[in-house]
Amino acid sequence: MRVTYSWVLALLLAGCQLTQPTDSGENASSATNNTPAVDQTESSQHNANPQPVETPQSQEDVWQRIAMQLEMPIPDHKAVNYYRSWYLKHPNHLKTVSKRAEPFLYLITEEIEERGLPLELALLPVVESSFDAFAYSHGSAAGLWQFIPSTGKMFGLEQNFWYDGRRDVSKSTDAALTYLTNLNKRFDGEWTHAIAAYNSGGGRVSRAIRKNNGLGKPIDFFSLDLPKETSGYVPKLLALADVIANQEKYGIKIPPIANKPVVTLVDPKEQLDLAIAAQYAGISVKQLQSLNPAYNQWSTAPSGPHQLLIPNHSVDKFKVEVEKNRGKGLKLVRYKVKSGDSLSVLAKRNNTTTKVIQKANGLNGHNIRAGQYLLIPVSAKEEQTYELSATNRLAKTQSKSRGKYKLTHTVSSGESLWSIAKANKVSHQSLAKWNGMGPRDTLRQGQKLVIWKDNTDGGIIRTVFYKVRSGDTISGIANKFKVKSQDIVKWNGLSKATFIKPGQQLKLYVDVTKVSV
Repeated sequence: MRVTYSWVLALLLAGCQLTQPTDSGENASSATNNTPAVDQTESSQHNANPQPVETPQSQEDVWQRIAMQLEMPIPDHKAVNYYRSWYLKHPNHLKTVSKRAEPFLYLITEEIEERGLPLELALLPVVESSFDAFAYSHGSAAGLWQFIPSTGKMFGLEQNFWYDGRRDVSKSTDAALTYLTNLNKRFDGEWTHAIAAYNSGGGRVSRAIRKNNGLGKPIDFFSLDLPKETSGYVPKLLALADVIANQEKYGIKIPPIANKPVVTLVDPKEQLDLAIAAQYAGISVKQLQSLNPAYNQWSTAPSGPHQLLIPNHSVDKFKVEVEKNRGKGLKLVRYKVKSGDSLSVLAKRNNTTTKVIQKANGLNGHNIRAGQYLLIPVSAKEEQTYELSATNRLAKTQSKSRGKYKLTHTVSSGESLWSIAKANKVSHQSLAKWNGMGPRDTLRQGQKLVIWKDNTDGGIIRTVFYKVRSGDTISGIANKFKVKSQDIVKWNGLSKATFIKPGQQLKLYVDVTKVSV
């Protein structure tokens, strides 16, 4: 009887506790809101089926997937504020970027997550190249991640006539993330230092840190004495991250990118003409080239790589066609060697290389003879079909009007961008830009350069090659063509004491408005 009483008393006390007010002064019982008490069975069932938790990977938009994982603090700094304002005032820029990034951003995001790196790094191609896979900077940097030639080679990115690994989205992303990881270790996990070093080099950032340490100054990024470009580089990235993470707050809408793979890397294991490969995939040559910007010419590289990014909806068709037409991915022309032919001449004529012709014909050396037949791999379509080849991209750059008069200059031995620019009274930076080059790029003999003149000085400069006649002197030639003797000496690499000889050819830059040539 005592046990029964104790049990009943405990039950009554528990009931009293259920009707006590909460700490907020609200009664927790159902009486306060006239809502029936929740059945314990129903509550258990509800807890057993919780609502799915939203994760970055479950988002429909890759930008949102990135935004949910941005962690670097955004300082209240004038440089960050400046670049944030710039992005907000130029919404079309981010629309263009989003369109360019559409095939690649998912792949890059996946790789960064797999490595456990900050998602801010997915935004670096926006800062570096505006997600233009064909971007080429004034410093000879190329691709989404803007590798210069030497750093690209250091991280295994091949660069040759057929292929530039700096533009290979898959390989360059791997190289860039490896480089950034190494820099982060070098700077003890401080990502702002690592990102700054990606822009200007680890040595420069290390020197800036040592300098501040020596002066007893702070060594955070914003306290370092760095080049102007680098001082704006990190703030630009942080400002972009802030805009991406707070689109609603800033009243901006970046076009979404589907959070799913849209392309697949396929290795056909043989060299393919890009026009034939596009036909296999059922897409245009331009679309195939835009997905695979590393291939400079009309085909994949003869000795590899051969891999191609193919739209997911075309992968099965592409694989079937490759297998069905194995060995037919290149067009071969049977050519009868003529007197005076050489492998290099034939290669240049057919927009290929000596090695390709050698490989197609099982040749070990360079010797060929008149009457011999060779198989020469040639493009299946006209040059214009390969709209995004290096040749066609250069032609488009050179055709863009930059002035009133367009001149064409053929590069001679010993010339540089600087010497040609000076002779034509233009800046060497402009000359490089007009010809899709960097100011420090070297020239090759026979290369064609476009020079634009506004004719502000009343002159139109032409390159003239003059054959010295008997009795000619440097001063006499200078007078005849209205140029300076010292310029003729400089243009032709002569010494002041040099005597010119009949038959000798001199290069002159002549103003055709002053003299008839």
